[in-house]
Amino acid sequence: MDYLKATYYYDYDTVEVQSIIAEFKVSNLTPKEKAKALYIKIRDDWRYDPYHISLKKEAYKASGVAKKSSGHCLDKSVLLIACLRGLGIPARIHLAKVKNHIAVERLIEKFGTNELTPHGMINVYLDGKWLKASPAFNKALCEKCNVAPLEFDGENDSVFQEFDNKGGVFMEYLEDYGHFDDMPFEFILTNIKEHYSDIFKKYEGLTEIRL
Repeated sequence: MDYLKATYYYDYDTVEVQSIIAEFKVSNLTPKEKAKALYIKIRDDWRYDPYHISLKKEAYKASGVAKKSSGHCLDKSVLLIACLRGLGIPARIHLAKVKNHIAVERLIEKFGTNELTPHGMINVYLDGKWLKASPAFNKALCEKCNVAPLEFDGENDSVFQEFDNKGGVFMEYLEDYGHFDDMPFEFILTNIKEHYSDIFKKYEGLTEIRL
């Protein structure tokens, strides 16, 4: 499988994505250094927002995410993958189910649970191995929740923090759905509908849901 090519979702040949990676294309940074810098850029420049659910295929295109100021984990992962591929660094989507244990009141109110699925992260290929990286939570949000911002060193997996700054449980991985060659829209749609059926009954017929 070619994890460098542009696809419908990872449309890095667009103006929107090219404008993000332009500074890295002219730099003398190594692929590892570029991946680390891009991770921080996507993590912090797009605010995390789990309360906007789109059921439209076109909503998961990197060029569309690039024009927004916020996004959930799937949005930010798609954008990071497109940017990495645009710089010649192999990358792909990886999905899981997680359980959040901090500031869960609103999550439970809106979703009926503090389980988030599918949670999107990326796999990036550096120095002969695939690494996981989760760019979802921006630095400001982590500081607000008393959790250290998640870093990525380009050498080790960077997955959600198990504990907060005080040693309390923060994030728990419940299920690993594995990686996918391209953005698995139908899988994501089915997964969301199965886990949040009450939401879809309430907002039946809509393609954009804001909770």
